[in-house]
Amino acid sequence: MDENALRQWLIQCFGPIQGEVAWRQLEGLPDYVKEQLLSQDPSTLPDPAQVQSLMKAFSTGGMSTFPNMEQTVQDGAVNVKLAKSLALQQVNAAGSETQVSMVEGQAMRSAMSEANLWLDTASSLDPVQGAAEALTRADWVEGTLDSWANFAAPVAESMNSALTSVIGERLGDLNGEITGMFAGPVPIPIPDGMKDPKQLLKLFANTSFAMQLGQAAGSLALEVRGSYDQGIALLNNAAGGLIMQNVYAYAKELEIDVTEVTAFLALREAAYARLYANVPWLMPRFEALIGKYARGVVIDLDAMEEQLRDVTAMDPQSLSGAVDLTNVGLTDSPEQREAMTSIGALLALVEGWVDTVVWRAGMAHLPHIEQLREMMRRERAMGGPAERTFESLIGLQLRPKRVREAAQLWETITLQQGIEARDGMWAHPDLLPQLPAEPSNDANAETTAKKSEAIDWDAELSQLLEQDEAASHDATDGTAEPSGNESTNDAAEDSGDGSGNTDSGDQDAADPQEDGSQEA
Repeated sequence: MDENALRQWLIQCFGPIQGEVAWRQLEGLPDYVKEQLLSQDPSTLPDPAQVQSLMKAFSTGGMSTFPNMEQTVQDGAVNVKLAKSLALQQVNAAGSETQVSMVEGQAMRSAMSEANLWLDTASSLDPVQGAAEALTRADWVEGTLDSWANFAAPVAESMNSALTSVIGERLGDLNGEITGMFAGPVPIPIPDGMKDPKQLLKLFANTSFAMQLGQAAGSLALEVRGSYDQGIALLNNAAGGLIMQNVYAYAKELEIDVTEVTAFLALREAAYARLYANVPWLMPRFEALIGKYARGVVIDLDAMEEQLRDVTAMDPQSLSGAVDLTNVGLTDSPEQREAMTSIGALLALVEGWVDTVVWRAGMAHLPHIEQLREMMRRERAMGGPAERTFESLIGLQLRPKRVREAAQLWETITLQQGIEARDGMWAHPDLLPQLPAEPSNDANAETTAKKSEAIDWDAELSQLLEQDEAASHDATDGTAEPSGNESTNDAAEDSGDGSGNTDSGDQDAADPQEDGSQEA
């Protein structure tokens, strides 16, 4: 790379004035440093647009001046401003709508209104005060990232401490202080609070984690369709909301009428909203269990050092591998496994209740409710790529594996005791029904996990629709099976319950409503 190419790259990144300033500063560097820079392949230089976006995000995230950096370190282990700025940049770059159209907003409000009317026949829980929101992807980021950052804070703190420790061992004594830095020949004073090298390392770790959190949240914003998609309450608005751009994209992907898909998703959102609004202990319970798990995360210092061996620069991007929990997290402790088991069981009961209530409320109104319900079950059991990346970052898996069993349990209770008695069990955690004990089988669990990575959702949906058409044809010929929902049994084998016993339990639980109707 010649000097002119590097100069032009700086101008493209920072503009004609700041680019020339940066070039003059580079000219003042020692010759061996300049030779090293010029020896690089020009194609390896970052895209100027990406550099500009990153600089803008750093400025928004409190990284533009040393005093701001000092405040960022003091604010906590996660730089939420930086994460949010990066997530919003990613969302905007993906062609996201900046506002919800009048048509989309009216469609969402109409669907929510109908959903609450239908739910009145299937649940004794009161509707939520206030109106649900028609959200953009950016609205979802703005409304939920603070909650995700709170969940991730204990993990980030462990990461920061471990990173400081490992780099300290590699660099030797970190008890001195940094007296200044140079931008070319120009000295830059450092405030007293940032002269401790450990503080700078914390800043690097803080920034690296925030960058990954922002990128993961930005990707997830392109997938989620409702504020309760992860099964927990994240928005300040208890009534929830739907991300209408993603709802329309989902309907197009499924090739099902968007009005029906919107109605189905509105039913789920409204059911979650009723449950969390009427059960005040539920979200604090999740927060306590999530906190218990996250605080127990222990970092493998040897694994982190291994990740750092290939680091060539002390910048957040270079350190990203060292703050990836999938690379450096130790095996869960017994206490963590206990917390995760409790999270999984409670989340399964929540989603099983929603599944049961939504089916009862919508079966008379939604022609494709069985297909939509089955696709939702599979998606929640497996999770999409962005969701899995997000979960690995914060160290949590918020995907229940036993929704079928929980739905069957709630349906049985409904048939035997009635709707009011069923919903009354949410009055206190001790009143909740217990799922059957889940046997442990690591080999089968690993097989199930591998299956999850290979799911072809389009093929799965096509199979469901074909089976539905075949069932309709058989019914016309008088040869239909009584249950009419063989697809659910197939799903049991694919998604499983994490126990390795994917056939018997899930097939029995495939359609509790139909079992109940036969008993009735």
